[in-house]
Amino acid sequence: MPFYHRMGDVPKKRHTTFYKPNGELYREQVMGTKGFSGIQSILYHHHPPTQVRATRRYGEMKPEYVEQADLKHQHFKTFDLKAGGDPVSGRQYLLGNSDVVLGVCAPTEPMTYFYRNADGDELLFVHQGEGELETIFGTISYRQGDYLVIPVGTTYRVVPSAASRFLVIESQSDIVPPKRYRNEHGQLLEHSPYCERDIRAPERLETHVEEGEFEVRVKRQSVLYSYLFDFHPFDVVGWDGYLYPYALSIHDFEPITGRIHQPPPVHQTFAGQNFVVCSFVPRLYDYHPQAIPAPYFHSNVESDEVLYYVDGQFMSRKGIFEGSLTLHPMGIPHGPHPGKIEASIGKTETRELAVMLDTFKPLRVTRQALGIEDPDYMASWLPLRE
Repeated sequence: MPFYHRMGDVPKKRHTTFYKPNGELYREQVMGTKGFSGIQSILYHHHPPTQVRATRRYGEMKPEYVEQADLKHQHFKTFDLKAGGDPVSGRQYLLGNSDVVLGVCAPTEPMTYFYRNADGDELLFVHQGEGELETIFGTISYRQGDYLVIPVGTTYRVVPSAASRFLVIESQSDIVPPKRYRNEHGQLLEHSPYCERDIRAPERLETHVEEGEFEVRVKRQSVLYSYLFDFHPFDVVGWDGYLYPYALSIHDFEPITGRIHQPPPVHQTFAGQNFVVCSFVPRLYDYHPQAIPAPYFHSNVESDEVLYYVDGQFMSRKGIFEGSLTLHPMGIPHGPHPGKIEASIGKTETRELAVMLDTFKPLRVTRQALGIEDPDYMASWLPLRE
């Protein structure tokens, strides 16, 4: 995160005595990335975070990849997947590689435990619903269109207040604003499509002092472990620093437009190791008098392109629905469907809403994804027939 934030009570100096009203010490925890050279925050607990009653291996969270016989564009209808599970156990993985995994989740059950991803950052895009993201750093309210950025190692729980649907991106690295939109101090620049005012840090810090049995499930190297504590994991009385979860609404992303068609990097919203996340939002079309608003045909020679369709009519595609997810792999060209180039000429705006993931290593498809594939998608570029 590019700016400092503080919540609750913290001592005047770090690594000094900080006492509870009963005279006991609060327990200081430095939570940081990249050893001690990345961003960090310091949290103050009622109990030592190392005080674990029991631990056991719980299970695995590994995508089941399949080998494909051909190289082709693919369309997956994610709304055909059956809703179920909670906001973590209900995740259904569709694509992935060694850098990032992508899936969807439409939970129907509450989380009866807390969760911590120790492999990397998570990005949850709220396609539908509203609720709260409860974390060790405090609570963030979420609503349709929000990106929820959850740093590696954050203990959290998702609590929907209305039926929710998420696009889930699990990274093996940190997820940050694009470097070209930040100055050397980390501040977002004037040409950035969003700024710090659009970023929503935790709204309130609720310190829990309840005792009992509380489970935290920790994912490490795609294996899930269960830890039992005698106290509530959200026992933090205060914290400060640069590392914490936050929300950014896709509706606050300000599109960059031009006289002629702008390439996808202008839509970039986040970056991770070997991947980027982009937001396609309602915007004015290109305003050169001879402009063709539809994108040109292009070859993904070094990246795989994934588009998740959220709402509206996507101007370059046909046969696409809400919740559609398309994969255009590196090595073969793609572009507008037949008739879409001509139909775009003279149009002044688009109302589409979509999230794009571009990876710079090939993505693998899961068995679950093949179960919801549209088998005719590759043939959808054939000439229109009467």
